[in-house]
Amino acid sequence: MSSAVLDAHGLVKDYKRGRAVDGIDLAVHEGERVGLLGPNGAGKTTTLLMCLGVVRPDAGQVRLVGELLPRHRTTAMQQVGFAAGYLPLAERMRVGEYLRLFAGMYGMRNSAPLITAGLEHFGIGHLESAMSTELSSGQRTLVGIVKATLHRPRLLVLDEPTASLDPDVSLRVRTGLQELCESSGAALLVTSHNMTEVERLCERVIFVSAGRVVANGTVEEVQDQFGRADLEGVFLHLAEERDRLRDEATHEEGRPVS
Repeated sequence: MSSAVLDAHGLVKDYKRGRAVDGIDLAVHEGERVGLLGPNGAGKTTTLLMCLGVVRPDAGQVRLVGELLPRHRTTAMQQVGFAAGYLPLAERMRVGEYLRLFAGMYGMRNSAPLITAGLEHFGIGHLESAMSTELSSGQRTLVGIVKATLHRPRLLVLDEPTASLDPDVSLRVRTGLQELCESSGAALLVTSHNMTEVERLCERVIFVSAGRVVANGTVEEVQDQFGRADLEGVFLHLAEERDRLRDEATHEEGRPVS
């Protein structure tokens, strides 16, 4: 097995409403494409933010590209790319200017050829001189992915990268990411509610529910574990279980004390 670019052990995070993450272990190895999945409220976003050093865990440890967080987060993030469909772009900048700004933050010199190549790789080379305000939501997502991959990160983390995208744009994203990972050796960690996209893109999937890992394996292994024909069936099963437990807890809270 290749070395881990992300290695998290025993992650715990409590909020006022309760425990969001309850002892999660998570590892992603070099060149691996992994999906982090689960219904709303499962703890996957909190886990993702702890793995990136944005949120500090109440217990547990994270090593990101070999660096211990949070002490060495700045060094680690120089080798990590992050993109999400909900992140805004600078509204008063052209796409090329925006990407050059981030290239400069990464200390990249003569970034213009890499920016052009990155935009062309995802089929949006014609947008380099466009203002951010002129872009569709799908185009904004693609620009965000180009930004996250400019510095050739060892780990690329994507939160809902194809949410609300048309099927043709989703295909462009998936194909571009596969080619990028294969050519550069970068690892990919992606969260998504689109199970079909995950099946096509990821080699391994991790399902979380109620703040814990409940499945970790190939798509086929996880489907077999739950006796489902596809990942959507697994997802729906876990969502139903979440709702059942929530209803039981509500019923218990409302029961009068004898």
